[in-house]
Amino acid sequence: MGIRVGQVAFFAGPHHQGAPDNLETVIVDFINQAQKRLEIAVQELESEPIAKAIIAARKRKVLVKLVIEQSYLKRSPLKDDPWTPGGKNEPNRAVHDAILRSNIDVKVDYNANIFHQKFIVRDREAVLTGSTNFTPTGTHKNLNHVVIVEDSKVAKIYAREFKEIQEGRFGRRNEGHDPHPKELVVSDVPIKILFAPDHNPEMEIMKQMMKARERIDFAIFTFAKSSGIDDTMLRLLDAGMPIQGVFDSKQGAQDWSPVKALSEQGASLFAAGNREGVGKLHHKLMVLDDQVVIAGSFNYTGPANLLNDENIIILGSFDEQLSPVQKAAQGQIAGFARKEIERIINIRKLEL
Repeated sequence: MGIRVGQVAFFAGPHHQGAPDNLETVIVDFINQAQKRLEIAVQELESEPIAKAIIAARKRKVLVKLVIEQSYLKRSPLKDDPWTPGGKNEPNRAVHDAILRSNIDVKVDYNANIFHQKFIVRDREAVLTGSTNFTPTGTHKNLNHVVIVEDSKVAKIYAREFKEIQEGRFGRRNEGHDPHPKELVVSDVPIKILFAPDHNPEMEIMKQMMKARERIDFAIFTFAKSSGIDDTMLRLLDAGMPIQGVFDSKQGAQDWSPVKALSEQGASLFAAGNREGVGKLHHKLMVLDDQVVIAGSFNYTGPANLLNDENIIILGSFDEQLSPVQKAAQGQIAGFARKEIERIINIRKLEL
């Protein structure tokens, strides 16, 4: 299902938890359409169907390059007999071995912090990104989203970032200077892409929030006082801006979370996840004025902004020069995303 506006699509899952889409199927279908090359940067790869799709692409002579987070391949603490399979993350290691046996170029990240990307560049013509890790939990249990943009200019931006990642030039190790992100238009939808820490996504989110005039809705896994986003929300609440949000129930209950301060200031906040078969509320999603969507891998924390390797994709714009057609196009996507936030709030219902 999802929502598609020309070459821009937004999906929310998991479907058997009441969301509209099977995210594993969305990812597998995206990979299956590759004809020439796949550049995959993902924190964790554990899903066997996704791994099989990657291997099948390689068998079709597709050039496949892959970077993943190394911590999911380690066994800690050290086993007495490290030659015997087993232990935590063994499925990740099994997938990794199958990928290597398929003659696929795999690198583990060089980042001492968190390699937190979740994107695929297909044939330098399309990109898949979002909050979803390529795991059974990420696609079937946690509440997540996926964005697909079929456009060569967008793909070029992500391909350039992938090249830096493969060379180890990202996070605090980035020795280059990425150009300032420019706004593109795909199928009448304005799009802006930012990578952390190069482009300071936190500041961009704060700027976008300050442009809102009607309402702010969000669904976020990790939201810490170390970000400036909570301070911006507090000032907007002071000015009478309606703000509604849903947190992961465990993350939102931590002392470092701004939930209490935002609630006391008048935000309408809820908790979801970690009950009734649902895993984490893992979205990193914000909708502004039912017109602009901020999606991607970026949690609202200081480390995400300054240390981790992340991306956000902004669908829509507050540009006063937008045509009615553009406003209608971005409004369709924003409406779909807010509907999913509302669905989570209405079903999970535990108010903080």
